[in-house]
Amino acid sequence: MLEKIEKFQVLLLGLVIGLAGIIATVIISSSLSKNVISVTGSYSQNVTSDKGVYEFEVNARGTSRADAYAKLKKQNPIVKDYLLSQGFAKDEIEEKYINGYNLYEITYNGNTTNKIVGFNADQKYSVKSNDVNKIKKLSTDINTLTEKGVDVSGYEPSYYYSKLSDLKVEMLEKASKDAKQRAKAMLKATNNKVGKIQSVQMGVFQITPEDSTNVSDYGINDTSSIKKKITSVANVTFRVK
Repeated sequence: MLEKIEKFQVLLLGLVIGLAGIIATVIISSSLSKNVISVTGSYSQNVTSDKGVYEFEVNARGTSRADAYAKLKKQNPIVKDYLLSQGFAKDEIEEKYINGYNLYEITYNGNTTNKIVGFNADQKYSVKSNDVNKIKKLSTDINTLTEKGVDVSGYEPSYYYSKLSDLKVEMLEKASKDAKQRAKAMLKATNNKVGKIQSVQMGVFQITPEDSTNVSDYGINDTSSIKKKITSVANVTFRVK
């Protein structure tokens, strides 16, 4: 009985030693075949928007289609004069399409009938300018048109940075440099050094309000703020020396 136990122990020890040898071989082979390091670097820069767009619509309600359109046409020169008085040039003002729809009778219990009782028409306007502060002021003051008899509804203004394409190239370079510094820090403890770049992959850009910390896997493209923060990401793989 004792002899059988001893044989079993010897066999078990042999299996353990063999398995350890296989694991060690795999680890060594893996280390030799993966002598690279992949690091993500980033770089952020604050910019000020240099282009703004503001859209609003003017509404008119009449007893018929012709009546509504006539009222809308009457408000048009008032709107244009107002925009010109705010310092916008004619070529910065765009008159867009006109929408219209019938108004139907609503009964006392809230049901809509097929009886047409009027017509509603609205026309959209778009104002563009490189002076973002004028756009911002227009968006807050547009309701003063109601004092002139204009039924107006505004939307949120949009702000853009026109030099973004050129900036992206510069920021990708700086994000790659940041990745290299991170790789150096990671390899310092192992007495290895960062070698040549094997590959670079540009990540998504995050364009957010200046004080925002939001990020998204798909990227963010904020148009609501004048002051923006742009963050670039670069995924870089280096050889290890």
